[in-house]
Amino acid sequence: MQTPLQLEVDSVECCICGSSSATTVGRGEDYEYHTSADTFTAVQCNSCNLIYLNPRPSVKEFEVIYPPTYHAFDFSPKQYGFVYKVRTRLEANRSLSRCKGLGDDARILDVGCGDGFHLNLLKKYGNKKWTLEGIDLDKRAVEAARKSGLNVHLGSVEEMQLPEESFDLVFMIQTIEHVEKPAAILSSIFKLLKKNGKLVIVTDNTDSLDFKIYKDKYWGGYHFPRHWNLFNKKSLSKLAVKSGFEVEDLSTIVSPVNWVYSIHNSLVGRKKSQWLVDRFTLKSPVSLFAFTVLDFVLQKFGRGALLQATLKKT
Repeated sequence: MQTPLQLEVDSVECCICGSSSATTVGRGEDYEYHTSADTFTAVQCNSCNLIYLNPRPSVKEFEVIYPPTYHAFDFSPKQYGFVYKVRTRLEANRSLSRCKGLGDDARILDVGCGDGFHLNLLKKYGNKKWTLEGIDLDKRAVEAARKSGLNVHLGSVEEMQLPEESFDLVFMIQTIEHVEKPAAILSSIFKLLKKNGKLVIVTDNTDSLDFKIYKDKYWGGYHFPRHWNLFNKKSLSKLAVKSGFEVEDLSTIVSPVNWVYSIHNSLVGRKKSQWLVDRFTLKSPVSLFAFTVLDFVLQKFGRGALLQATLKKT
């Protein structure tokens, strides 16, 4: 078996306040895709609580750390079976609830749309008069999305020449944690939104019980080395205000994924049998269901695994 490459890495500062004063909170490896032999370090900004990867892979390593087997390139019923069906129903309801109040002429943009999973849900279950668009940096994801008939742009939202003040709603669903410059992206989205337009962000919550238990090494939300910036309510609010937004709502929602992958990572790290490791993946309905129940209870206390922010351009 070929030894994974060591990655070219860059040292960075906090993307919110620019401080380099930070405390190490966790170290770990790419337990999921084994794209590198490196050990990665997550640090927490001493000023604004942001947790970020430092050092982190250079942007030149993009296609290495996102291999062809990456789940966002092909989250399909063929690959994920029953789990796909359950997630489709759950995410369809969530997506439609985020679109409440939109008129027939609404324009919706999904930034970091991957293979178009959420756009396809809106296309199938939403208002047929809505104009749906997506944007993603990865050509493999864009190709997959376009195959399903979606209008998806290849590139970054900062560089894409989309018309300003033209969108009513923008989604960033499990995207902001992956990007190089979150503040720049939010500022670009702010320009694209109409007055009173909204941005909905969903991202991992570092103020969750799963983070508290597994943060030293195996927390699933680290997703080493692909999650570069990780937020709690305090840090996400700071980023939103810095980018010009008003925080309309900031709450937590249920997800079993970080729980399942925290256990998965700990099993991989301890070199347990592959049979046992395979019981804790995105293809494992039993473990996903069990931790959905647990996180549902935690969400009632504001400690769900994911943050959901609704930001408004006033």
